[in-house]
Amino acid sequence: MRILPAIDLKDGICVRLRQGEYDSVYQVARDAVQTARSFLKDGAQLIHMVDLDGAKDGVGKNRAVIQRVMAETGAAVELGGGIRSLEDLEQVFSLGVSRAVIGSAAVENPDLVCRAVELYGEKIAVGLDVRGGTVRTQGWREDSSADYLEFARKMEAFGVKTLIFTDIETDGMLTGPNLKALSQLQEAVSCGIVASGGISSLADLRALKELGIPEVIVGKAVYSGDVDLKAAIALGVE
Repeated sequence: MRILPAIDLKDGICVRLRQGEYDSVYQVARDAVQTARSFLKDGAQLIHMVDLDGAKDGVGKNRAVIQRVMAETGAAVELGGGIRSLEDLEQVFSLGVSRAVIGSAAVENPDLVCRAVELYGEKIAVGLDVRGGTVRTQGWREDSSADYLEFARKMEAFGVKTLIFTDIETDGMLTGPNLKALSQLQEAVSCGIVASGGISSLADLRALKELGIPEVIVGKAVYSGDVDLKAAIALGVE
């Protein structure tokens, strides 16, 4: 199981949100480059970065910071937020991003996913941002009414190999992951699943590993100290 520490950016600053609410934003680190170096020192192989401004407004405002992180640390980066066209994908891959996450656009423009998979294959992931069983868009503010399992099956049929499942109700709350929803997703598709939301302890990570989840994003728990990243990474490779 691979552990992906998270860096969320708003206005160039490392922040976290609670349940995706933008009015809950708070700073968690001084500098994205320093944070990434710390993650790499602890053994991270891939860093999950989110452009929160892009997720909300559709404009990638933090790409210069993301480019700095990769250029100055050599980090491999998975990027989400504001990727809504083939031009956006071309831009982020030209920066050196290892995997791009299509979120809102996968719901609103499924043809984009088909074309993206044709062009970039396994470098494309689709984000399932879920609340109450349906997929949310526009920085989690809008309810698409699409059932997350049906949507996941549709993405798999398009050739998507990686789905990033975020349980919005647990995100940033340190209340534990939604194991039931993740288990249902595993039964519905054969895609690789990246679990996100609610991770609060090594025990949570063990539970996800026992479930067979191949990748896990850890955000708030790393910054709060509830999860020691080095220990988490060691657990993942045991």
